[in-house]
Amino acid sequence: MPSIIIKTADELARQRHAGELLASVFTMLDGFIVPGVTTMAINDRVEDFIVNQLHSRPASKGQYDFPYVLNTSVNDVVCHGIPKESEHLKSSAIVNVDITLEKDGMIADSSKMYLIGDVSPLARQLVKKTYEAMWKGIKAVKPGATLGDIGHAIQSYVESNGYSVVREYCGHGIGKEMHEEPSVLHYGKPGEGAVLQEGMVFTIEPMVNQGGSRIKTKKDGWTVVTRDKKLSAQWEHTIAVTADGYEVLTLRPGESVPG
Repeated sequence: MPSIIIKTADELARQRHAGELLASVFTMLDGFIVPGVTTMAINDRVEDFIVNQLHSRPASKGQYDFPYVLNTSVNDVVCHGIPKESEHLKSSAIVNVDITLEKDGMIADSSKMYLIGDVSPLARQLVKKTYEAMWKGIKAVKPGATLGDIGHAIQSYVESNGYSVVREYCGHGIGKEMHEEPSVLHYGKPGEGAVLQEGMVFTIEPMVNQGGSRIKTKKDGWTVVTRDKKLSAQWEHTIAVTADGYEVLTLRPGESVPG
């Protein structure tokens, strides 16, 4: 089994820069994602911004033969939603936009939920609790903790709020490659799994369903949806393990650690 890569100070500095650039992509999108915009227009806007403004590479494009620079997962789409010219975002929708960016050989990965127009209180609550669940996992990160500690923190919070955690997809190590060791499950038991060390970098990206945890992949072979057609939400950050805790490499301007 491949070992977990410990990043050097130089690699971490370059990955931190990639994370800062990626955070600026979401800032750019904040005023762009509105009712009526197509998911393909989001894709094209992001590709232009990453390539021509940030002079970086959209790392998702070409990965596993995927032709786009991001995923747009709307409503009951759990992950891997494909941008489409025909898909106009409607008021009341929730959408996860998942973007990767490579700069100077290092990759950062992050996703954000957008609430489109007049969103129901139940949908808002799902999005809010999923965000808080991600942070429960992030706050468990420190040298000597385990991957199971992260998963348990997320799972216990999600289930205590009446939601379910998707188990088929997880966070992952990230650096020169988009997917490295370890796999970061969003469920688990305290004390189990790999022990965290300073210099590890990985994503935490819980997918949380309003209903049951069962999912299915659509006929396109890519898009994953909830089996019960209820809503799903996801948030993601790239995290580095530091000497005394963690650093969020993709923290967005104005975003702060919840109390």
